[in-house]
Parts: sequence; structure tokens; C-alpha cells
Amino acid sequence: MTYPTIWFLRHGQTEWNRDHRLQGRLDSPLTDQGVAEARRQASLMPPILAAGPALIVSPLGRARQTADIALCGTAYRTDPRLMEIDAGDWQGLRREDILEAHPDLAARAPTPLDIYEAAPGGEGLAAFHARIRDFMQDLQGPTVIVAHGLLGQVLRAEACGLPPEDAGRLSNLQGCVYRLDKGVETRLEAP
Repeated sequence: MTYPTIWFLRHGQTEWNRDHRLQGRLDSPLTDQGVAEARRQASLMPPILAAGPALIVSPLGRARQTADIALCGTAYRTDPRLMEIDAGDWQGLRREDILEAHPDLAARAPTPLDIYEAAPGGEGLAAFHARIRDFMQDLQGPTVIVAHGLLGQVLRAEACGLPPEDAGRLSNLQGCVYRLDKGVETRLEAP
């Protein structure tokens, strides 16, 4: 499927990102580094914002905090379909502790997306992908999205025609803007 042009921004580093904790639907504030990353994104946004794209943001606090900075104060709307994957019973736990308690999972050298997929009581990749695809099919034109790392990987994979199982191998950077157009991804970075 072909989607309109998308500019995807992952939220800046949070306290839990720094501590390697699974956030999922829980939240923690941006660190000083995360604020600096959002400011780098803001330096890239004026020509994009000038074109008048739709601006849609995850309702979770870390994404809204990033959007308030990165979108240069421009009004946006939120959509619950942009929330991060639910990590069920593992939300709030450190990645290292999960892998230590589950050596079978650790032995597979899992990506973060693989860990969330394995979480008991979590959303799972199939439901997560279906939610993201439902959101993307509703896009009416060029759109800026501010959301989460794993959501971004799955959304970007979908936009580029990759299977969701391969999404966890895509880059997952903060402080940049991913442009997705006609199945091609370009990463925009501040000088």
C-alpha cells in the first residue's frame, strides 16, 4: 500500500530509556539529553511545518513533551493509536532483569521489539501492527507524527513495505526526523 508522505519523530530520551526500563504505556519525563534531542528536531521542522502537513502525536506525556518543543509550538492533535506497544507485566522492568530471568529469550539476542512481543499480558506484534496500519490507512495527506521508538519502527517498516517481523532491525534514533515517501526512508539530521 502507498501512504502519503510521513515525517516521523521519536520522542527524546526519557529517564526510563536511560535506565533501560520498558515503558510501554507507562511514562517518564524527558532527560536533559531528551530535551536537547527535541530541540535538534525543532531545527529541522520549519520548512516541513511551512508546507502545512497534519500534525498527529501520541497522547503519552513523553511524546507530547517532545512535540511541544519539536513542533515549535504549532498546534497538533493526539491519537491513541500512536501509543507505544503495551508491554504487559514487564512494563517498568529493566531489560537486563527480564533477560536474566528468561535465558531462553536472552539466548536469541532479541531486539527491543522482540522483548515487547514476548511480554506476558502484552499487546503482541500482530495487534500492534494492526493498530498502526489502521492509523496509517486513515491518513489523508502529508503528516508529521511524533510518537515512540517501537511504534516508529513498525510504522516505518509498513511505509517501506517491509514485514513487521523485520521492523526491530531498523534504526531507532532520537533527535532526528525520518521522512517516508513512496516506500523510501530518508533520515534528516541537524548539522
